Amino acid sequence: MGGSSADLHHHESDIELIAPENSTKLSTTESKSVTDVDHNIEEDADYVEVTMDIQGDSVALHSVKTVTESDMGEGEHEKQSLTGNKLEKKKSFGASVVQNATIRIKQLKRLASFSKPEPAKRLERTKSAVAHALTGLKFISKTDVGAGWSEVEKVFDKLTVTTDGYLPRTLFAKCIGLNEESKAYAEMLFDTLARQRGIQGGSINKIQFREFWDCISDQSFDTRLKIFFDMVDKDADGRITEEEIKNIICLSATANKLSNIQKQAEEYAALIMEELDPDDTGYILIGNLETLLLHGPEETTRGESKYLSQMLSQKLRPTFEGNPIKRWYRDTKYFFQDNWRRSWVFALWIGVMLGLFAFKFVQYRRRSAYKVMGHCVCMAKGAAETLKLNMAIILLPVCRNTITWLRNKTKLGAFVPFDDGLNFHKMIALAIAIGVGIHAIYHLACDFPRILHASNEKYKLIEPFFGEKPTNYWHFVKSWEGVTGILMVVLMAIAFTLANTRFRRNRTKLPKPFNKLTGFNAFWYSHHLFIIVYAMLIIHGTKLYLTKEWNHKTTWMYLAIPITIYGLERLIRALRSSIKSVRILKVAVYPGNVLAINMSKPQGFSYKSGQYMLVNCAAVSPLEWHPFSITSAPNDDYLSVHIKILGDWTRSLKTKFQACQPAINGQSGLDYLSVHIKILGDWTRSLKTKFSQACQPAINGQSGLLRAECLKGDNSPSTFPKVLIDGPYGAPAQDYREYEVVLLVGLGIGATPMISILKDMVNNFKAMEEEDGFAMEEGSPMTPNQKDSRFSDFKTRRAYFYWVTREQGSFDWFKGVMNDVAEEDRRGLIELHSYCTSVYEQGDARSALIAMVQSINHAKHRVDVVSRTRVMSHFAKPNWRTVYKRIALNHPEAQVGVFYCGPSTLTHELRQLSLDFSHNTSTKFDFHKENF
Repeated sequence: MGGSSADLHHHESDIELIAPENSTKLSTTESKSVTDVDHNIEEDADYVEVTMDIQGDSVALHSVKTVTESDMGEGEHEKQSLTGNKLEKKKSFGASVVQNATIRIKQLKRLASFSKPEPAKRLERTKSAVAHALTGLKFISKTDVGAGWSEVEKVFDKLTVTTDGYLPRTLFAKCIGLNEESKAYAEMLFDTLARQRGIQGGSINKIQFREFWDCISDQSFDTRLKIFFDMVDKDADGRITEEEIKNIICLSATANKLSNIQKQAEEYAALIMEELDPDDTGYILIGNLETLLLHGPEETTRGESKYLSQMLSQKLRPTFEGNPIKRWYRDTKYFFQDNWRRSWVFALWIGVMLGLFAFKFVQYRRRSAYKVMGHCVCMAKGAAETLKLNMAIILLPVCRNTITWLRNKTKLGAFVPFDDGLNFHKMIALAIAIGVGIHAIYHLACDFPRILHASNEKYKLIEPFFGEKPTNYWHFVKSWEGVTGILMVVLMAIAFTLANTRFRRNRTKLPKPFNKLTGFNAFWYSHHLFIIVYAMLIIHGTKLYLTKEWNHKTTWMYLAIPITIYGLERLIRALRSSIKSVRILKVAVYPGNVLAINMSKPQGFSYKSGQYMLVNCAAVSPLEWHPFSITSAPNDDYLSVHIKILGDWTRSLKTKFQACQPAINGQSGLDYLSVHIKILGDWTRSLKTKFSQACQPAINGQSGLLRAECLKGDNSPSTFPKVLIDGPYGAPAQDYREYEVVLLVGLGIGATPMISILKDMVNNFKAMEEEDGFAMEEGSPMTPNQKDSRFSDFKTRRAYFYWVTREQGSFDWFKGVMNDVAEEDRRGLIELHSYCTSVYEQGDARSALIAMVQSINHAKHRVDVVSRTRVMSHFAKPNWRTVYKRIALNHPEAQVGVFYCGPSTLTHELRQLSLDFSHNTSTKFDFHKENF
């Protein structure tokens, strides 16, 4: 009976080669004779005929001889098909037989003492299954052998300059482009490839390295499968034991920074053995591993959808418009379509500033002072008039209560971009800086020198305003106008500098003691220098040289209303926070430096999902108030925040809560208001420190590293620091209800507003189901129009949530919520996706075993091994273009609300994708970014 090369190669770990006559194992000499036979085959032979006899678990090699095409008649072809004697090309099979015999002969003595089980049944290798399996076993990111080799060869030459052309095992990872975390994995790969080739010594030359490279970049599934199998099979006995699986799981978990999986490696190893070794033999073979890898991808996309996807991909390809006029018209049209709200506000603001500047310029152009100071006085006064306007309106974007009332109680949100309030505040600040520069330079460098050098005749024109002619420059500097002006410039320069992102986010490292000038605290306190600035501005505006009549001194007129509104805002905050006191119900410190605080809900505290509130802890700082998204749902009878600890304020707050007692068993997580705070600055570090002092380690499987709870009806422990809250305040995410389809994206702690939205959606969906059930009982089912009128303020019918985090421990923050949403969303209206970016992308061999464990565990227990929730997690980062494409295909003609909260690194990509898909498909995407 003949065997094909593919069959032999596939089962090479399941057979033994024996001599044809007496069934004794081939000796080294006999093995060499087989090799000699192969080398003696005539070079002009077209085929090689190999006759083999399979006897149970052994294969007997009878003969190897050459056959030409002319020797094969029709009868021979029929005989070949009947007997199974396979004729193949010499190069494709003869070399394979010899190579297999050579490799296997080294293990024959070791294998002789074992009784082999029946080989695993070979799976049918469909094209899709093999393609799927190949993507699951990539040892390097580059698969183009030629292009990849030219690069790694240069690295090899560089690394082996001092080692006589030999690459040591410790540098193998660096040479093939793997990072430091993958060093142990790379060394195991090196050992495997060296063991397969009988290389010893721990170093390789360039020829051997090229063999290694060709092997790991080989596109053959069998080659990759064999390498991966041998990596796990450390003792090279052709069998993988549970202990070997445990070791490779630990290695993979370390490379992917999955500490929880590493702790449970023994449990997951037993799970794999249970799945792949149902007969309890104590080991698995290469065929069992192939069975797991060849599970092809599920075909979830119908043919029509595939066609639409192809059409959409073609439509989304960038097109170049050769005509510059048409290109300009198209870009301009798209710009105003996407930014018309911002555009009219910006145009109005610029128009008003230009009008005021022109008015003052012309006014002073007609006055006698112009004959002495010329255009300098016109420029200085024009800039001063714009400064009055901007110093007034810069307060409006930070009047949070007023803006929240306007967006909640009026229809102005349809025309005014309230979401851009913070950006508008920054733009006004830039205009103020420009105005201050123009005003100061023209006064100090032009007006005053011209006055000093004016003739006595010319000076008489302005003598009624300046009095006796000054004799030196110091006369102007020491005046009320000069002192207040210089003080304002200095204080503004400090506030503007420390508000820069590099200083505010501690990206600029200064030596001690100047390091105190960076961070959020420095930004917060320097920004409150505006109180002095406004006092100086009012004085500066009343002590004018060229204006004496009180009704012409307009500075106070500009400032009166904005300062009054802002003052009332601060007064309301003080009164509301003192009247609406809160009681701490639960505190937990989670992996990833996150502090979760759950507190009682003050009476009358009404808010929408997506909104935020301000938090103050007097034990950390009696003056500082910091914004945090509310993670509880409006229907919950508690408030919650999660705080990420990256600064001194939050660290101090955590410390204040370090005296908590262990949580009470069975206490519900739905009886309090919770806020999750990402501790990002000095305040948050201090906050965490304060609370951590009141906590104890979590017990009995409770979530969190430290934890404390209070029984219902009890007051907060005296060790808890007092917390004040103010709000709620409006945010972009609160408008999610206006969209039938929403895409929610949270990076790290940026998931906080989305969590509240998810809980709110579940509550609304449940209420809608209850309404339907009640109507059915009454015998009058609700029509779609009746349902829309009943839930007129809730239009959402489909949601996609993507949570991307760097650490596995981050999934503990919202573990309960994710499980609740997955369980209660019976109609599948909310699609949950969680991504862990520390894990290598799906298909990388470093995460292959993690993917196997994940698949088996989720199928058996419905729990994901990475997130430890019911939601199956993904590896690496999402392909956002694919995400948008899926939504566009599923919801044509729909208006999709895209809500993002997280670092600005992803903002541009998501906004640009929203614009691209809105311009090129029937689905319109409205992008919203959270700004505090």
